[in-house]
Amino acid sequence: MKKKIAILGSTGSIGDCTFNIINKDKKNFEIILLSTDKNLKKIQEQAKIFKVKNLLINDYKKYIYLKNKLKNKNIKIFNKVEDFKKKYKSKIDYTMIAISGLSGLNPTLSLIELSKSIAIANKESIICGWNLIQKKLKKFNTNFIPVDSEHFSIWSLIKDMDINVIEQIIITASGGPFLNLPIKKFDKITINKAINHPNWKMGKKISIDSATMMNKVFEVIEAKKIFNLNLNKFKILVHPKSYVHAIVKFNNGLTKILIHDTDMKIPIFNSIYDKDNKKIKTKKINVNSLNNLDFTNINLIRFPSVKLLNLIPNKDSLFETVLVSANDELVNLFLKNK
Repeated sequence: MKKKIAILGSTGSIGDCTFNIINKDKKNFEIILLSTDKNLKKIQEQAKIFKVKNLLINDYKKYIYLKNKLKNKNIKIFNKVEDFKKKYKSKIDYTMIAISGLSGLNPTLSLIELSKSIAIANKESIICGWNLIQKKLKKFNTNFIPVDSEHFSIWSLIKDMDINVIEQIIITASGGPFLNLPIKKFDKITINKAINHPNWKMGKKISIDSATMMNKVFEVIEAKKIFNLNLNKFKILVHPKSYVHAIVKFNNGLTKILIHDTDMKIPIFNSIYDKDNKKIKTKKINVNSLNNLDFTNINLIRFPSVKLLNLIPNKDSLFETVLVSANDELVNLFLKNK
């Protein structure tokens, strides 16, 4: 029987990567739902390949346009995930949440109810609404898989373990495009330079967060919530090659390191197939990279955003939501040259 799949944010980098993995194994999958904000061209191309019958369009004007365009086709067009839920009552085997920003929280909460497994690549939803997500996961017995490379790596290293045996978790940061740029030149930074990440192909928002190291602040908060650990258990190290994604030290003296190529298809592939023992074609182990891992501590003058971690309370609060919202607005203004 084919696995039923939903991909929210299917036209973005994570969603598109998920779609491409599934597309290489079409005989085993059926896509039930795709969503986009406004990229109608791409979502229609994706829908055609899998004969998808349900499309969710977030932008209202684009939704009305596509609904009118496809009114004689056997495709249902939705503007809200709640409307899809009213029409679709069966269980979805795997849902990927690849919507960026806090707007991803409501669809996440809605689709947990319909999903056997849900993979979340949306930092903001976990940071601001983890308590809500966790309640829904328990209520509907939905399996959760974090998809960010760092969190997937931590999850892979410690799943099914008692968290009390964990002494420290190190999350790595590439340092982004300005790791070695003289600080006196920071006022000359342009949008194009800031979104040009040296290792990863990502959307504009996350690329800016990487350039400021704000994404690592969010990743530590996210990991704290997902794995139910105190903030003092986490440390960030700069690792320009992005080859090591997580290091976990246990209180028995053992330390585990997880490495993989700088390719998001690896954590996504493993989240889709999980225990199916499927093979993925990847590069051979890079001995040069192993011999030159090159870890350094963060320069807090260059990346002052990391100091925000000292202000975050261990108990859940609205501090994190304010932080996410303020950062969203600041990145948006920067991307508008303001």
